[in-house]
Amino acid sequence: MSEEEVQHTVIGTRGSDLALVQAAAVERALSLAFPELRLSRQVIRTTGDRRSDVPLAEVAKAEGTDKGIFTKELEEALKAGTIDIAVHSLKDVPTVIDAGFEIAGVLPRAPVRDVLITKTAGGLDGLPAGSVVGTSSVRRARQLEWLRPDLRIVDIRGNVPTRLKKLADGLFDALLLAEAGLVRLGYRMAKPAVISGTTLNFTPLPEDQFFPAAGQGAIGLEVRTGDKAAGLLVAGIRDSLTFARVLAEREFLRLLEGGCSTPIGVYTSHDGEVLKMDARVFPDEGGEPARASASGKEPLAVARQLFDSLA
Repeated sequence: MSEEEVQHTVIGTRGSDLALVQAAAVERALSLAFPELRLSRQVIRTTGDRRSDVPLAEVAKAEGTDKGIFTKELEEALKAGTIDIAVHSLKDVPTVIDAGFEIAGVLPRAPVRDVLITKTAGGLDGLPAGSVVGTSSVRRARQLEWLRPDLRIVDIRGNVPTRLKKLADGLFDALLLAEAGLVRLGYRMAKPAVISGTTLNFTPLPEDQFFPAAGQGAIGLEVRTGDKAAGLLVAGIRDSLTFARVLAEREFLRLLEGGCSTPIGVYTSHDGEVLKMDARVFPDEGGEPARASASGKEPLAVARQLFDSLA
């Protein structure tokens, strides 16, 4: 995007309900920060969207990588110049991206917790032994197996409404989903939802007990490297506190050479100017995780300290 074209910007997004809500949030933020800006939206279907009938791990295997199955086509559109800013759920963005692109900013972070959704109240402790829990996340599966080895974890695909309907229809006893997506779609954690005549209860799992994914709850904004006009727009809506946290989380994954589907939980928080990080790294086959904690003021240095102290 040239300096002359700064008044017309094309936003690229996936087409799911959640992705469109996130794109709209970015558009609102840009319109408030730059009232003269003209915006348009391009909806792009990704590999992960097309292969919603099989587990994500199988999609990654078929593609030869676990990196970018929800982002590759958006990056191709950036490279071609048909979009100027790609909007992502940051936890879906590969830890290492092509040098031609950069994550230039994020919006203020939504809640980072994972949520257990059940037909009966009681949360995780209330699930009977042998209950079937659906999730598409290896991190959630490994962490749940570690906390409750008596449960049966199965893979589930589809958007949020589809998964909730599957739970309501009795295909599962519980689901694990990100609170950020649920809240952005209008679900209230303190109020049960009625789906297909079935009441579903939401139990957020404390993030310092059930560690979220790196970047969870953050909307990431990707631009072409060197695109000054798009970079200035993103800088104008970037949330610095969230950006520092996700920068540290993604750097920790990079040091571990972990991808989007690697079973790693990382929890960050701020205490004044001090960034605190805790991590759990689960073996692929399950079992006890390696753990680490670190703190400091500089995100990349804290991530390095966390990596070096992993045990």
